[in-house]
Amino acid sequence: MMIELRHLRYFMAVADDLHFGRAARRLALSSPSLSIQIKQLEGLVGARLFDRHSRRVTLTDAGLVFRDAARRILREVDAAVAATRQADAGETGELRVGFGPTLMLSTLAQVVSAYRSRHPGVHIDLRELTTGDQIAALLRGDLDVGFVRGAEADARLHVEPFAREPLLIAVNRHHALAGARAVPVSALADEPWVLFPRTTAPLLHEQVMKLCRDAGFSPRVVQESREVYTTVGLVGAGVGVTIVPATVQRMSWKGVVYKPIARAAVQLSMVRASGVVRPVVRAFLAVARKAASRRSVETLGMMKA
Repeated sequence: MMIELRHLRYFMAVADDLHFGRAARRLALSSPSLSIQIKQLEGLVGARLFDRHSRRVTLTDAGLVFRDAARRILREVDAAVAATRQADAGETGELRVGFGPTLMLSTLAQVVSAYRSRHPGVHIDLRELTTGDQIAALLRGDLDVGFVRGAEADARLHVEPFAREPLLIAVNRHHALAGARAVPVSALADEPWVLFPRTTAPLLHEQVMKLCRDAGFSPRVVQESREVYTTVGLVGAGVGVTIVPATVQRMSWKGVVYKPIARAAVQLSMVRASGVVRPVVRAFLAVARKAASRRSVETLGMMKA
């Protein structure tokens, strides 16, 4: 037979009260039952832990040593249980979140802030990655959640809508179209384009191409750029025109003017690997869903405008 936690708790109750009757009542045991448990513990330890007198109980020298050790063990057990419960509730651990360029200028920043406030014990590793790089990291297990502009169907991934982001035409501020009240996509038919490659964000790329096809042309791409910051910079330098997500205008690039495209928006999605959801991920998704439900009204208003 081995020493069990109950033995330590019974021992500590008697050691604290120095009275078998009071300790037994606290433990909801009878005094004889508690005495039997303590004698059993003394047999397992191989030492007498209490001196029992007619009117009082005292700890032996061995009992004093055992009391300090038992108190330390029970504290560690209680701490281990508390830490385990916190981990199971998603209150501790590490969360790895990927996001597409400029998405931290959107509601995502509010989501991260709210999550950090509610779960200060979780370390958040934030990574700015293209859609393709996020998907690859999710499939490798190097990322917990990704925020992408459009995600292709994949049975290995779970995709959940987060928000819809309007698309805008971007032109140099000195361009002939910069002062126009409204600019149809068809007006860009003969313009040189700056555009990201399809591998960077496949569905967003296809959406831009479809807008052009519906307007009756295929864009003449004179410069490709994998980074949206570079793309906008090239538009500002007069290299060409482009179509970008609405959050890009929050970069306040002085050399660029943005024009809305009626009813054109890209779906922002939360993506994670299919299968069991870790507690920290579950807690983060709950915060994100709450923010998304509030954002949907605001996003709709932006699209109508």
